[in-house]
Amino acid sequence: MGWVNTVIDAARRLGVGDTVLLETAGLPAQALAWERWPIDFITRLWHAAERCTHDPGFGLKVGTGVRPASIDAVSFAMQSAATLREAITLVQKYQRLISDGGRFQMLPGSRGTWIVYHPRQGRLAFSPHQIEAVLSAVVSLTDWIAGSAVRPVRVQFSQARLGPVRGYREVFGCPVDFEQAFSGLLVSHEMLDKPLPQADPALAQVHEQYNAGRLAALEKGAVSAEDLRQWLVARVGPTLPRRAEAAGALGISERTLARRLETQGYTFNSLLDEVRQELALAAVRESRQSLADIALSLGFAEPSTFYRAFHRWTGMPPARWRKLEAV
Repeated sequence: MGWVNTVIDAARRLGVGDTVLLETAGLPAQALAWERWPIDFITRLWHAAERCTHDPGFGLKVGTGVRPASIDAVSFAMQSAATLREAITLVQKYQRLISDGGRFQMLPGSRGTWIVYHPRQGRLAFSPHQIEAVLSAVVSLTDWIAGSAVRPVRVQFSQARLGPVRGYREVFGCPVDFEQAFSGLLVSHEMLDKPLPQADPALAQVHEQYNAGRLAALEKGAVSAEDLRQWLVARVGPTLPRRAEAAGALGISERTLARRLETQGYTFNSLLDEVRQELALAAVRESRQSLADIALSLGFAEPSTFYRAFHRWTGMPPARWRKLEAV
């Protein structure tokens, strides 16, 4: 959520309120209270911010606004590391504690090491602003960790340029290329292997143990409603996912899944209904599919069943709701 809040804060500074942003993204207001967001929800937030701000430099602004709190306790482990290279290795190791949306790879070469970002999108294509924000955030965080400006030798993006070249030069302080084979930053070996000013082996070990425990809990069944929500978003289709299937995918029994959802105020069916609602609203608003096709894609046996559910969700038929949203 630190990363999500950074996006929301950047939009807010550009005059776009939280309510407008979430409504444009088709996300419920209560999403701000969740512990984690599904990848496609984050992507919808980015696309909404892109539409609402009309700012070609929005991604760069988000990245430069990233602070340690944006990546939680991983930032403190990075600060205690011996070198910047070691700090980035920690990001690779604990990436899931920051976001499920991608991973980093380090490719050493003669001029330096490329820090390459590999996006892991869901069913929705990432906004190009997301990629720009990530590379911009790498520069912001490494500046903070090193206690001084860390300038890459070169930066490149696999996508086309979004804004003026001047904006990229101001953020990265080096040549920037576009429409390349991958997105990443080339950092000199000297910069990566320079001792960090706040390196502390004892503290680094404490942070390592803490983050390792959190990652283990995340990966070994500390299932939250948001974990299930993300799983459902990726699997809702003409054939609806079943509770037994979800429990198996999350590595727990059906009874355990039901108990954990109950403590968070959910049942499997209520969460499935929420996900279908969110997907339905987005599809009716943003796609040109017929209502009958949308109904089928969300697992409704008949269009009439979908219409009744849509009326329950919004208080009006889907055709009327679509017209109002288009105004």
